[in-house]
Formats: sequence, C-alpha cells, structure tokens
Amino acid sequence: MMFSAKYKNILLDLDGTLTDPAEGITKSIAYALESMGILVEDLNDLKRFIGPPLKDTFITAYGFDESAAFQAVSKYRERFAAVGLYENQLFEGIPSLLESLKLEGYDLFLATSKPEVFAIKILQHFQLDSFFSFIGGAALDESRPSKGHVIDYVMKKSNLTLVEKCVMIGDREHDVLGAKRFNMSSVGVLYGFGDREELEQAGADYIVDSIPELERLLMG
Repeated sequence: MMFSAKYKNILLDLDGTLTDPAEGITKSIAYALESMGILVEDLNDLKRFIGPPLKDTFITAYGFDESAAFQAVSKYRERFAAVGLYENQLFEGIPSLLESLKLEGYDLFLATSKPEVFAIKILQHFQLDSFFSFIGGAALDESRPSKGHVIDYVMKKSNLTLVEKCVMIGDREHDVLGAKRFNMSSVGVLYGFGDREELEQAGADYIVDSIPELERLLMG
C-alpha cells in the first residue's frame, strides 16, 4: 500500500524536524547554567538539549535535583521567551513540503516538547501556522512532561481515534518512543539532531536522510 494511502494524519516534531533552533536553545541553556555557576565555553556541547524535555536533560547532564532543574528551566525560559525564540532557522524545503502534504490530503498536527505558547509563536513567525490543524506542545506547568504526553494531548484535542492512520515524524528517540506508546508508526529524520543508531534502537518504522527523501516517502 502507498504511504499516502496508509496514513491520513501526520504529527510533526518542531525542533530538529521543521526548524534548526540550535542558536537560541544553546545560548539560553548557557544563560541558565551561568545563573547557577556553570560556565560553558563551547555551545556545541549543549546541543544534547535540543529535542528532549529540558528538565530531564538538566538532571541527566548536570546531576541537578528536581528543584535545581526547575530553577534552570525557569532561567532558560527567561532568555528564550525574550530573545532565543527567534534565534531559529527553517530547514530548507520545509514550507514547500508542508504545502505539498496539504495538497496531498494529509492533516498536519504539531507535537513538540517545546512549550505550546512558544511553538505557536515560532510557527507564526515563520508563517507556517496555517498548515496545521492543531498545534500541540508541552505545558509550562510541566503537566505534559514527555513526548508521549504531548502525543496523547494532540490526539485527544484533535479527536484522532484511528491510530493506524497516524504517523509521528521527528529527529530524536523521544519522538519514536512517544509514538510507540500508542502503537503509532514513526519516521525518524537524520537531518536534525539525532543519529541513525538512536532512531534504530528506538524502533523507528522509517528513517530518512533528508527533506527531499522525506517528501518522496510521504508522497509514495
């Protein structure tokens, strides 16, 4: 069966899938760490923060306890909301891909671990919001702490009851594992911040190297 006949609803990650947010995220992470007495010389060391929930990465990467992790996330958001939000770049070919998917008859939904209020502003900034039937993200109160929680939220808000008609697209293992919680198919993309080993171990159903390859898969 053709891919486009098998699936109807596409859930898309944001960071590392639609946009390259490395500058804004890493600078905001460095700002948060500096407020806690940790100086980072190479921002590339902070790219591990792109994709997963921030609190979890502060805990695993720096050994913060819950309280310190929440404090770091708060400082991160202080800079990100004011500046980092727009230190961001669209991956080449994304607007035309989204337009093609809509013309193909797909319904598009955003499912990101970024707080929803920031995700909406970013899509509006890049004039992509009109492509999406629903924009779903994490909550500022941490009530949707994992990608699985976000996917569940998007499905319920959008009344997506036929999981076999849905596919999740993202660049990190969290996207794949979140989809697996609901027996949802997943596509891992390698042009973001994950790697093939990570996506294969998570169990991605499809893995593509580039945006043109992703478009060929989705249109097939």
